[in-house]
Amino acid sequence: MSTMPVNRRNFLRGVTTATALSYSRVKGANEKLRLGVIGLGDRGSGDMGNFQRNPDVQVVALCDIYKARLERAHNRAAEAKTYSDHRELLADKDVDVVLIATPDHWHVPIAIDALNAGKDVYCEKPLSLTPEEGPLVVKAARVNNRICQVGMQQRSGKHYLQAKQEYFDTGKIGKVTMSRTWWHGNSYHLRKAPAELQQKPADLDWAHFLGRLKWRDYDPQQYYNWRAYLDYGGGQVTDLFTHWIDVVHMFTGQDVPKGAVAAGGVYQYKDGRTAPDTINVLLEYPGDMTATFEATLVPGVTGAAQHVCGTGGRLDIDRGKFVWTPVGRGAQPVTVQASGSLDYDHISNFIDCVRTRKTPNGDVLIGHRSAQASHLGNIAYLQKRKIHFDPLREEILPL
Repeated sequence: MSTMPVNRRNFLRGVTTATALSYSRVKGANEKLRLGVIGLGDRGSGDMGNFQRNPDVQVVALCDIYKARLERAHNRAAEAKTYSDHRELLADKDVDVVLIATPDHWHVPIAIDALNAGKDVYCEKPLSLTPEEGPLVVKAARVNNRICQVGMQQRSGKHYLQAKQEYFDTGKIGKVTMSRTWWHGNSYHLRKAPAELQQKPADLDWAHFLGRLKWRDYDPQQYYNWRAYLDYGGGQVTDLFTHWIDVVHMFTGQDVPKGAVAAGGVYQYKDGRTAPDTINVLLEYPGDMTATFEATLVPGVTGAAQHVCGTGGRLDIDRGKFVWTPVGRGAQPVTVQASGSLDYDHISNFIDCVRTRKTPNGDVLIGHRSAQASHLGNIAYLQKRKIHFDPLREEILPL
C-alpha cells in the first residue's frame, strides 16, 4: 500500500485532461438512460440486473477482459455492443452513464477516464486502491460536472436513513464515543477458482487484467479470488469495513480519522493470500470517538453488524433491521425492520440524480473519505505501527 500524502498539491495535480468536457445534456423525462457496464463478474452482473429493473434504463454497451463473461452478460442485454477495452466503450457516443464493477485496482483509472469522457458514473466500492487516488476522482467529477455515485448502498437504505433522522439528527443518541463494527465468516473471500479457469482461457486477457500492476504469470486464484491479494484491493478491510465505517460517517458527521492501529494476519488459510484472514482495526476521530472493525474468515462465527454507543443510548444496526435502546433502567428497545432493497434503492437514487443533477447519496467525496479510512487501517496493519493522520490536510504524518 502506498503512503504518499494526500495534500492539496497532489489533489490538484490529479486530472491532466486539457479541458473539461462540456457534456451537459440532461435526459428528458421520457428518454431512457443508456448504460455501459464495465466489469461483468458477480457484482457487475448483479448491479446490471438492478439497473435493468428500472424501466428508464437501457443497457447499450458491455465490457470485460474475459469473453466468456461478456457473452453471458450479452445474453441478458442482447442489443448491447460488446467491448474488451473500456476506452472503446467510453468513446461510444450512445453511452450516457457507466457502471464500473471491476477489481479495485481498475476503479480509479476507469472512473477518471469515464468522467473525462463526459459520462456519469456509478462505481462499486471501495472507490480507490490507495488513499492518494481518491482526490483525483473527486476532482475529475467536479471539473467535469458529473454525477459520481459510489456503491455504498446503506446510504440509500430506508431503515438506515430513519435511524439517522430519529436518533442522530435529533441528538437523542447524545455524544457518540464508540462504534464497534464486525463482519465474520464472509466466505466470498475463500472462493476457489473453477476447473475452467485452472489453465488460462484463450479468451481471457491476463495482461489487461493486471493493468498497472507488475507482471506475474497467470494465477487462477488471483484472477478469480482477487480480493485475497493486496495488489488488487484491500482485503476484508476495504471490501467490508468500508461499508460499516461509511455508516459511522453518515450517522456522526465525522469522516476523517486522526489515527489508526491494526493487528491481524493470515492465521488459518495459508494458501498464498496476502490479505489477512483475521484482522482488527481501530480508528480514532477528532471528535473524541473511536470506531473499530473486527473480521475473521474462519467459520466458527458468522454475521455482520455494528453498534453505535452514545450518552443517550445505543443503536444496533445491520442490513436487516435496527434496534434502538435508550439509556435508563427498564428502557424498552425499539426495533425497526428493513424494507425495500438497499442495492436497488441506491441505484435508483443515482438514476434520479443523473436526471436532476442533485448530489447523490453516495457522492464521490463520501466514497473517497470512507475508502480513505479503511486504507489507514490497512497501512497500520502493514507497517505495524500507529498511523497519525492530519484530518485537515488529509495526509499521513511522518514518524
